[in-house]
Amino acid sequence: MQVSSVAGGQASAILLISCPDQPGLVATITEFIFRNHGNILHLDQHVDSEENVFFMRVEWDLARFAIPADAIGGAFKAIAEPRQMVWELHFSYNVQRMAVFVSKLGHCLYDILSRYQSGEWNVEIPLIVSNHPDMRSVAEKFDIPYHEFTITKDNKREQEDRQIELLREINVDFVVLARYMQIISPEFVAQFPNRIINIHHSFLPAFIGAKPYHAAFARGVKIIGATSHYVTSDLDAGPILEQDTVRVDHRDSVDDLVRKGRDVEKLVLARAVWFHLQRQVLVYHNKTVIFG
Repeated sequence: MQVSSVAGGQASAILLISCPDQPGLVATITEFIFRNHGNILHLDQHVDSEENVFFMRVEWDLARFAIPADAIGGAFKAIAEPRQMVWELHFSYNVQRMAVFVSKLGHCLYDILSRYQSGEWNVEIPLIVSNHPDMRSVAEKFDIPYHEFTITKDNKREQEDRQIELLREINVDFVVLARYMQIISPEFVAQFPNRIINIHHSFLPAFIGAKPYHAAFARGVKIIGATSHYVTSDLDAGPILEQDTVRVDHRDSVDDLVRKGRDVEKLVLARAVWFHLQRQVLVYHNKTVIFG
């Protein structure tokens, strides 16, 4: 398949690569693109000197590329295998399908849907999943199917199996937990490795529980924040995608902390989703390399 253009700009290929560091890697990869008449649009690389690992993201224009898109992977394999490369190949014209999970709080959901509806994000949202009915009206406003799964201690595994089946049926690429207040089981996580994005306040583990901002207020904190990360089987310990903080002081009430905290939560989550959509993330040893 040869592709020369895509809605919103030129069609491009993106390679994400990690491998043992060795001489000539950048030259080898760029020579492969140059030799086949590709024009490099973006290139970023990093070497972890402690681990002796090389990381790269390279994106190039497909307009005049000599190798058809569906044959690029096979051609690059001949370069990758001798150098022990772990690599992913993506194309800009493949629009990802994102499922959004939410419970009762709507600030992150509204932010995601506004970016989606405005066209800021090139993404499809085929459904919203919830364990409560509260956000159904929001989904209806944006004309997105809303699937409610009431979850109890006794039916959690059965309901998660139904969720997985639904996500597979409609070909979801990744999941965003927009303040979804349920712990995802390891069995669910295994279906979408490094493809479930979570957001939480950065008080963990110091301020755990249902009212972290109240606990933080009682301690007189000076900074509040949020962390977005990929979900793993270890609770809130997955590879971190983005973090940010905001200053607070003695003048701020609990309501002020909640308001400021929700603002930073939705911003941090939006950045994390953007990195994922742009194929800017490489995961290595439970850490992320975020390319510019």
